[in-house]
Amino acid sequence: MSTVQATDLSQRVQRDLTDSYDEELEMELDDRDLDPETLLPSPTRSEQEKEARRQYFHELFRLQAELVKLQDWVVHTGHKVVILFEGRDAAGKGGVIKRIAQRLNPRVCRVAALPAPNDRERTQWYFQRYVSHLPAAGEIVLFDRSWYNRAGVERVMGFCTDAQYEEFFQTVPEFERMLVRSGIQLIKYWFSISDEEQNARFLSRIHDPLKQWKLSPMDLESRRRWEEYTRAKEIMLERTHIPEARWWVVQGVDKKRARLNCIHHLLQQMPYVEVERPVIALPEREYHDDYVRRPVPPEIIVPEVF
Repeated sequence: MSTVQATDLSQRVQRDLTDSYDEELEMELDDRDLDPETLLPSPTRSEQEKEARRQYFHELFRLQAELVKLQDWVVHTGHKVVILFEGRDAAGKGGVIKRIAQRLNPRVCRVAALPAPNDRERTQWYFQRYVSHLPAAGEIVLFDRSWYNRAGVERVMGFCTDAQYEEFFQTVPEFERMLVRSGIQLIKYWFSISDEEQNARFLSRIHDPLKQWKLSPMDLESRRRWEEYTRAKEIMLERTHIPEARWWVVQGVDKKRARLNCIHHLLQQMPYVEVERPVIALPEREYHDDYVRRPVPPEIIVPEVF
């Protein structure tokens, strides 16, 4: 590796680490008028980088406000939505899912992130364990990976037979058409990143103790089999891109732009309007002469260390 390549890789890893700190800050900010730069200044950022960061937070909060309006419309109309998020390891799927669900009611918008199938589930119809997570009226389900595991990791890692793989492609278009005919809107996103960017993100996770848990042996093996995953992805997109459930590719090399672009696109997929909310009035607190608050036993109080 040349000096220039090493410097570029180092900068990519540092950028990813910095983005991870911003991600934690995003989780804490609730007031859209707050300026993130005043909360977490960085003397190493250029003015251009600072302005891009401010613009990112401004747009993120604006889009999240629209997501709340979308949520109200989904509940009001009884709409049913399934959104699939697929992509390579470290492509940014979890990040955008977190931003979509962050300010929504978890009873309306929930995330389905299924583990590897157990012994019993392996004997079931392949789609069976996903069906129980489908939405009822007024619900949004975000699948952090989905039934497309069979077309990706299972195919590449040899967890399914050639016959099972081919059966999947024969079944999945009709399965998705059935979902759409039943009244479920199905939206499918593929997050695309470059070879170099995935390498940098993996190195970032290796050097960040708070993120090392994200690297599983399967993730590391996927890095080695980059080309095999590429071939599997190309076949998957070609054979499962149907009019009733199209694939949408999100360019994910820049995490923050990917989040904004995906959320913006998602909002365009539904004809939502702002639902008028009833005026909320806080009732007067009742007081009763016979009520006496009992003291809390000191032995069950958490020590005030801070």
